[in-house]
Amino acid sequence: MTTRAKLDLLETLLLTTCLEFEWELQAWAVFANHYHIIAHAPAEPMAPQLFNKMHTCASRELNKLDGTPGRKVWFQYWDTHLTFEKSYLARLSYVHRNAVHHGMSQTPEAYPWCSANWFQQNSTNAFCKTVMTFPIDRVRVEDDY
Repeated sequence: MTTRAKLDLLETLLLTTCLEFEWELQAWAVFANHYHIIAHAPAEPMAPQLFNKMHTCASRELNKLDGTPGRKVWFQYWDTHLTFEKSYLARLSYVHRNAVHHGMSQTPEAYPWCSANWFQQNSTNAFCKTVMTFPIDRVRVEDDY
C-alpha cells in the first residue's frame, strides 16, 4: 500500500466492512504495511469473518492494481479485548497519533488515512483533549514500521 490510491482503497474497505458487520469504529490508522483500529463490536462480533472479508477484498483489489494475481498480501492480525478505561483511552490516543509516532505526519490531523481529524470534529473538546494528551508510553502494541 505504497500509493495514495492503495491507502484510499484500504481505508474505504476498512470503513465499509466495519459498517457492514456493525462495528462502531472509534479510531483507525492505515499505513503501507499495517493498520490499527479501535471499535465497539456488536454482541456477536464475528471478528474472523470481518477481517477475512476485508483482507480478501483488499488482496483481490491490490493484486488487480499491481497485476499480481494470487499474491499473499496479509499474513496475520491481532485483536485485543479492551476492558479497562485507561487502557482504552491510551490505545485510542495511540491509534489517533500513530502517524506522528511513525514520522508520517507532523500532527495527527494532517495524516489523511487516520481518524484523528474525524475524532476532533465528532467529539467534545474536553474528551478530545483528554484522549489526545493521554500518555501512550506504556502501550504495548506490535507496531514495526
